[in-house]
Amino acid sequence: MAGEMKFEVALEELETVVEQLETGELSLEESLQAFEKGVGLVKFCSQKLDEAEKKIEVLSKDKDGKLQLKALDALTGENQD
Repeated sequence: MAGEMKFEVALEELETVVEQLETGELSLEESLQAFEKGVGLVKFCSQKLDEAEKKIEVLSKDKDGKLQLKALDALTGENQD
């Protein structure tokens, strides 16, 4: 995978790979290569989504009603009792 590939580019490539596999016109060897490429693209996209999720911050009110900026993962841990 290219070091600086963007999520959108990887997703487009993944869609192309899926379309190629769905046609059923690839040989077995070509299908295996396409599948391997697709797995790599899925891992890349998943990693990028995880990284983006960690960066997301949301505003929430504290006990005094003041707005505070909190990381998304901090909130998901707090609300699970």
